[in-house]
Amino acid sequence: MSFTPSAPPPSSSSSAALAVRRVRFTSRWEDVSNDTSGGELERAQVVEVTLVNLLPGRVQSRETSLTVVPGVLHRLVPADQAHVDVLVVGSSNADGSRNATVQVVRKDGGSSEVIAVSEGWETSPLLQEWPADPEVIRTHETPTWWNHAKFGIFVHWGVYSFPAWAPPSQYAEWYNWDLHNPPDASNPTWNHHIETFGKELIYDDFIANFTASKFNASEWIDLFDRAGAKYFVFVTKHHDGFALFDTGNTTHRSSVYFGPKRDFLAELMETAKKEKPDMHRGTYYSLPEWFNPDSARYGFGSWPGGLAHNAFNDTQIEPYTGRLEINDYVEDLQFPHMLDLAMKYETEIMWCDIGGPNKAVEFASQFYTNAMKTGRQVTMNNRCGAVPDFDTPEYATFGAIQPQSWESNEGMDPFSYGLNSATQAVQYKNGTTIVQTLVDIASKNGNFLLDVGPNAEGEIIPAMQQGLLDAGEWLSYSGECVYDTHYWFQSSQDRGAPTGSQPARFLTTPTTFCIVTFDKPQDNMLAIRQRLPILDGDEVALLLPGGEKRNVSWSVDKGTGHLAVQVEQADVDAVKYAWTVQVRYRD
Repeated sequence: MSFTPSAPPPSSSSSAALAVRRVRFTSRWEDVSNDTSGGELERAQVVEVTLVNLLPGRVQSRETSLTVVPGVLHRLVPADQAHVDVLVVGSSNADGSRNATVQVVRKDGGSSEVIAVSEGWETSPLLQEWPADPEVIRTHETPTWWNHAKFGIFVHWGVYSFPAWAPPSQYAEWYNWDLHNPPDASNPTWNHHIETFGKELIYDDFIANFTASKFNASEWIDLFDRAGAKYFVFVTKHHDGFALFDTGNTTHRSSVYFGPKRDFLAELMETAKKEKPDMHRGTYYSLPEWFNPDSARYGFGSWPGGLAHNAFNDTQIEPYTGRLEINDYVEDLQFPHMLDLAMKYETEIMWCDIGGPNKAVEFASQFYTNAMKTGRQVTMNNRCGAVPDFDTPEYATFGAIQPQSWESNEGMDPFSYGLNSATQAVQYKNGTTIVQTLVDIASKNGNFLLDVGPNAEGEIIPAMQQGLLDAGEWLSYSGECVYDTHYWFQSSQDRGAPTGSQPARFLTTPTTFCIVTFDKPQDNMLAIRQRLPILDGDEVALLLPGGEKRNVSWSVDKGTGHLAVQVEQADVDAVKYAWTVQVRYRD
């Protein structure tokens, strides 16, 4: 890693020396409109400046400044580094050059001092129009709101919510595929179907049973909000091809034309906009379909396309309810659907699945350009094609910090996204599991997308609701150490934790350092066995239910740097799931 030269360090070897490691003009932006903007949206580009402290001293109350709104850095300990966002308008100098100079200014009361200067950083403009060029599309990235949100709700709901069954370790939303593969007595789903529904019923017969008679968009959105989620992603069409939005003349295989005859996506999006305008809205969309005859020319793997043979009579071909005549699956169905989700339904997250043949680059060009014109900040996942903003591992996390944007997704069910009637209530994730998984993921630079699977009537069952509400209660008083946080560059967790214990996780904000421990403190003591960015004069508090912050006594061993925090047993007992200690940096 090379360093751009900065101002010479102070003569004292014990002083801090800042260097600018990296300057990156991002695709992110913020609204900086004011009373003089005449009602027009004025965007400031976010420039990410990475600073590193090279010498043993500690840095406090630093301010980096480029053009419009300076970024502020309150502390940087030895060998640490931090990202600082600076807002700029325009990316070219008056003489037409495209190089930026970064100044790092130390402010102490009313005085200020330039302590580092770094020149020659290449700028790049904030694009207003995105061409259909993969190299340009790849420069797009997750917006600031997504980076800060940390927690979202996934919703898998559809025709598969009526049979609602899968054997252990399988996805219930794959019912139709599993029913046909293989179509014999060695297949648990095939046997279950015979025993429960008989051989005469095929999957499309379940469309009539997908009634959504108890669906209430307000209740769903309220639950997501009380759970502490900052966004949701709604499955608009899964691999069975049955859509929950108005598909127009591309196909009538949709809840608008069959079954409930309702546009559930429109209901959910409009309700969220009206009742929880700060909650961000996303859409899942499966690019291929298992048995759509129009997708046969594009078939691959478990998505062969072509009509299914009856699982109990191979000589019969099953119908594909609602199909209309089209010329090309990608051009006439998949691509128009994606554009409608972006333009008509105004999704902020295009969460594709599976991949395969697509027009992702062309879509991204229109999606991003339209978002800039309408003042929305949007993003796409890594399953839409070769243009990802973020990665999406399933039922997985990582052992270390991941520098790229990522989002782990998993169900409240231990094995499934869609509702599985074979799952017992005690098997669903509880408050402890949700909170600890969320904190672990956030400490490693990720988001957590937690799925619920409503039943065919549109209800989210009590066992799922309870875990969400329990997690939401914890987030109501500990959320400031989850939302809007950043991972700590030196470590995501306590490297010195004793064998057999769960290491405490670390998260940072510009003015605080957070310690979240999953093991209940014992003997009125919480111990961290590595050096942390804590200085004399800092305030340390245990976050408690009701929003109270209990200031506690603490000490740091001068030799090892280990932290010891004294906590009252009554306060420890008042907290569930995880214990959060917040260090507030002194001014």
